[in-house]
Amino acid sequence: MRTVLMCHADDAFDRQGLAAWLASFSDLAGLVLIEETGEQKRARVRRELKRVGPWRFLDVLAMRVYYRLRLAAADRAWMDASLEELRARFGGVPGVPELRVSSANAPEVAGFVAACKPDVMIARSKQLLSRKIFRIPLHGCLVMHPGICPEYRNAHGCFWALAERDLDRVGLTLLRIDAGVDTGPVYGHYTYAFDEANESHVRVQYRMVLENLEALAQRIRDIAAGTARPVDVTGRQSGAWGQPWLSRYLRWKRAALARQPATATAE
Repeated sequence: MRTVLMCHADDAFDRQGLAAWLASFSDLAGLVLIEETGEQKRARVRRELKRVGPWRFLDVLAMRVYYRLRLAAADRAWMDASLEELRARFGGVPGVPELRVSSANAPEVAGFVAACKPDVMIARSKQLLSRKIFRIPLHGCLVMHPGICPEYRNAHGCFWALAERDLDRVGLTLLRIDAGVDTGPVYGHYTYAFDEANESHVRVQYRMVLENLEALAQRIRDIAAGTARPVDVTGRQSGAWGQPWLSRYLRWKRAALARQPATATAE
């Protein structure tokens, strides 16, 4: 099974950890590394501002400041330790062809991916892929989406399931990309015994992948073998969610602490 990984160049979890994991059970044929420009990041901010309005956008900004000041250092330490465990488990990333681009849909991406001849491509990108890209791999382009689809689409599904107290739908969805936003065929839902009182939403999101690597690898093999069948999600409510809000984060943590023993402490 030949694979390609597309991820952001500055995300060490993907670039180092998941690349080594993919190479452990497949022929990793190439890496597409996205190096976003400042203008692309500003455009994402403008889209969120337009979507939620100026007052709610302040809530989004407050969450980012809070995370940076109160939570980021602990999460970085956890990430460093997790990467060391992945390196010990899977070794280093093999020398494979790399393509560095600012856009996942740059003209050279199609040529590079086609030359790699992948059975499957794993996309770990904040950018939506065009049809000309996600149709190249023989068995499709897969996303390990941080949220249970179809109920929690977009990039922060774990956060919103926690904030909504929908604890049975805090998880990860393996799906194949189509023309919509996280609307493609679903090939599995995964979770773990998360500690909502003491783990940040970012850590929960990454652990959804980390704690399910063996099951995800087997499902990807099944997809490449043509034996996997999509999960039936007929009749289930679909929801698209945006960036985390500080007001909802604080409400979530209060509710989480109320469910914990008196010794529990929130981040």
